[in-house]
Amino acid sequence: MTLIQIVREVSLTPQESWDRLTDWERHGEFVPLTRIRLTEHGFVARTGIGRVGFDDPMDVVESRSPSYCRLVKRGRVVTGWAELSVEPLNDGSRVTWREDIHVRGTPRVLDGLTRASSTRLFSRVIDGLLA
Repeated sequence: MTLIQIVREVSLTPQESWDRLTDWERHGEFVPLTRIRLTEHGFVARTGIGRVGFDDPMDVVESRSPSYCRLVKRGRVVTGWAELSVEPLNDGSRVTWREDIHVRGTPRVLDGLTRASSTRLFSRVIDGLLA
């Protein structure tokens, strides 16, 4: 597993930050070749072109609006968990995205590559949603 953490301080209110972060369908706008489909317990991120690709199902296992959410990734390709938190600041909010991610079949020697690419990808998602 590869742990990443991304923190952003924005001028949005905590509720605005929360609403944007948990607009699950919009996450796909910032992940190449990915569409999001809502499910009863969370959502599925489908990444690929046509029939070639994979599903990344995520369940929302805990949600305390507007401050904390925990997701569990239970896919055949990507596993792990993510925690999204929002804290009030005097002039906005602090958003923290923590994620422990594992790509099945990837040896531990590639954890650095997984960490770097995941940090870049999820930074793009967070920055896009909060813009």
